[in-house]
Amino acid sequence: MVGSSETSESEGYDRGTLALPGRQDELVQLVAAASPRTIVVVNAGMPVLMPWASQVGAVIYAWLPGQAIGEALADVLLGHTEPGGRLPVTLPTAEADCPVLHALPRDGRLDYAEGLLIGYRGYDAAGINPMFPFGHGLGYTSWDYESATGPAAALAPGADAEIRVRVRNTGARPGREVVQAYITGTRGNGGRPVRVLGAFSGVQGEFTVQVGRSSRDLRLSLTVRSG
Repeated sequence: MVGSSETSESEGYDRGTLALPGRQDELVQLVAAASPRTIVVVNAGMPVLMPWASQVGAVIYAWLPGQAIGEALADVLLGHTEPGGRLPVTLPTAEADCPVLHALPRDGRLDYAEGLLIGYRGYDAAGINPMFPFGHGLGYTSWDYESATGPAAALAPGADAEIRVRVRNTGARPGREVVQAYITGTRGNGGRPVRVLGAFSGVQGEFTVQVGRSSRDLRLSLTVRSG
């Protein structure tokens, strides 16, 4: 188990690095060299660099779960409970990959020049492959995405699009899947991200809805028109 501390992660100040404090990376690499079946539990409330991820058997992101972590973690490791969480952030391969690496005010003013291109939207815009994408997460079974259907007629302004997705558990045990729908606008619409998760937009036109397991594992698509 590795993670952050009060001196490296808290409210009220910015972090100077995404690396784990101390010599924790070295510890994981030495343990993994002795046993490639090592499972690393990251007990942190922030994205961290994991240069050893390809050297270990599995990584569990615990997200500062509190005093009940022992029982919950044991249930997940022993297979009694499905690890059904999905990443609410993007985990980069290197610090330099982050879309917004520094946010420093100039002359008392802080400009957010990145606009909407933050988080996974920034990675998509720059064509950078992260270590683990926004929405990523594994369980103890596998899933097939078989079909997706949407409204046949153009949507009225302000109306919601009802999307039906059929997924099938193809593994040997029960599980839990998190189906994610991402919306892609028409080409040439400057300033919009490549895709956004479950977003509502007042912009009219034709949109593509992509459905899958994460922002980089999208298996089905359909077109929705708004009039």
